[in-house]
Amino acid sequence: MGQIDTDAIIFARGLEKTFGYNRALKAIDLDIGRGELWVFFGPNGAGKTTLTAVLSTLLKPSGGELYIGGSAVTESHAEVRLQIGLVSHQTFLYNDLTAFENLLFYGRLYDVADLTDSVKCILEKVGLTRWAHQRVRIFSRGMQQRLAIARALLHDPQILLLDEPYTGLDQHAIRQFQRLLDALHSEKRTIVLTTHDIDLGVTLYTHLAVIVRGRIIYKASREELQGIDFKGLYFRLVKEVA
Repeated sequence: MGQIDTDAIIFARGLEKTFGYNRALKAIDLDIGRGELWVFFGPNGAGKTTLTAVLSTLLKPSGGELYIGGSAVTESHAEVRLQIGLVSHQTFLYNDLTAFENLLFYGRLYDVADLTDSVKCILEKVGLTRWAHQRVRIFSRGMQQRLAIARALLHDPQILLLDEPYTGLDQHAIRQFQRLLDALHSEKRTIVLTTHDIDLGVTLYTHLAVIVRGRIIYKASREELQGIDFKGLYFRLVKEVA
């Protein structure tokens, strides 16, 4: 089954990932619609990074079904990757290259059209035009994270996956990141973000989910959470499973 008829841009049923005897993901079901912003919460070791890696196709699922943009990940690997931009807590930037050079290198890998103009445009979008020709090694953590987002957006993917993006950011960088995230969401991109920081994660979302020990134990939309103390609910849920 190479295609599936669904409105969800990310569709998973019974998704599993094992490492030896360790079941890192257990029976994950997802229906993530186009333009939605999902935030996945969970303690350290809950499976958030593994889930991001599987959704991004960096890891192959051990079982279940996964469709991105209607295409089966296992059968349309290259096509699926074009729809995804990935940002992790590690930027994997080349410190001895400038911001501009980093993006040129990445853009060539994806055959980005009008590459020079595209790089200028995306640097402006993330607020790094002034530093375009500075080497990344002098960048602050917040600037590096914005450059990593620029790299993830350069090939204009429909889906942006962010794994623990707040790691190492100071308050100023967090505010800049939140404004950028808000702008990206207004473009109707689908965003999936993982974090263990509840206060930051609840500032902007359409849906929330809690993952503990590789299993999603709670999902809700913003409308369903109106009037609910999510922080208290989260800690009760985690305590019950722990």
